[in-house]
Order: sequence, then C-alpha cells, then structure tokens
Amino acid sequence: MSAGAKQYKAIGDDIWKRTDKVNAELFTLTYGALVVQLIKDYEDYGEVNKQLEKMGYNIGTRLIEDFLARTGLQRCQSFAETAEVISKVAFRTFLGITPSLSFPPPSNSNTNSNLPQPNEFILTFDENPLAEFAELPRDAREGGLWLSNVLCGVIRGALEMIQMQVETRFLSDVLRGDDSTEMYVRLVKIMEEEQPENDE
Repeated sequence: MSAGAKQYKAIGDDIWKRTDKVNAELFTLTYGALVVQLIKDYEDYGEVNKQLEKMGYNIGTRLIEDFLARTGLQRCQSFAETAEVISKVAFRTFLGITPSLSFPPPSNSNTNSNLPQPNEFILTFDENPLAEFAELPRDAREGGLWLSNVLCGVIRGALEMIQMQVETRFLSDVLRGDDSTEMYVRLVKIMEEEQPENDE
C-alpha cells in the first residue's frame, strides 16, 4: 500500500470513528424494502436498475458537499488518487467499508489520449451493507437486477459535481452467484467548470 493510500485509509478510519452511526440492520432492511417497492412499481428489472442509479445520482450530487466538508480534502491530482479517496475514505465514511481497488491494464478501446491514465478502476467489495440480508430470487438474477446499483449512481453524481463525468456499472455480484462483487468506474471526460452568467 502506497503512502498516499495509507494516509487516505487513516483519514477514512478517523472519520468513521467520529461519525454518528445508524443501525445497520435498519438501514439494510429499509433499502431492501425500497428495492422491493420499485420492483412492484416497475415490474421490469432493467427499469429498477435505472431508478436505483438515478436515486444514487441524486444522493451523490448532495453527498459530495458533506464529504468534502467532513474530510477537508483538496482536489485530487489524478484519477488514480480519486479512486483511492473513493475506496479508502468515501466508502469508509458513509458505509463503514473499504473496498479493494485495482486498475485494469489499459486497452486500445478505452484509451483516450486526452484523459489522464489510468482512466478506469475496479472496486471489489468484500462486504456490502446493502446486500447484507438479501437474497435474489432466480427471476431477479435472470432479469438482470443489480441490487446495489444505487452505489453506481452515488459515485457518478458525486464525481460529476467535481467535474468528472464517469461511467459506472457492476461487473459481478455475489448475490447473482458470482465469486465477488465488483464495480467498474471509467472516466469519460473532465468537464469544464462553468462560469455563472454575469461573472466577471
């Protein structure tokens, strides 16, 4: 683990110790009830995935301000540093977990010479509080439900607020019978900061 990664892990642990906690079972069961209601409302797992991502996006656009206020962190210097902060500080701060981080080797299809390298990363979750007491029925697995898709939206929304447009999606989920739960995040572009009108 690099010195920066150790520093971020220490920051995440410190904030976690000082944060008021919500009962984990209540949180997990409430989230599960929300997903069940979405399934009843939409009757289409693809649409449920979209709604979870949309909810997460809205949460992320607001959560970033709280995160920056709690941590006092400055703007990251690279997308790799951003990935470290997400893994070791953000997830620790809000969910009490620290997913492991890896950077896939660059492929010809996703290399954009205008973007910093690496421009993608994978978070591997050893534990996932959103899926703690969950079990996906066969039709949900076959229908393509990603139970924790709200997390993809949270990351997308938070990063967009700091001028990073990203694509996020789950690659695997233990609830779907996979060996691990992995989320893929790819930087699409660095957005220009917009100046408010009449700002001179």
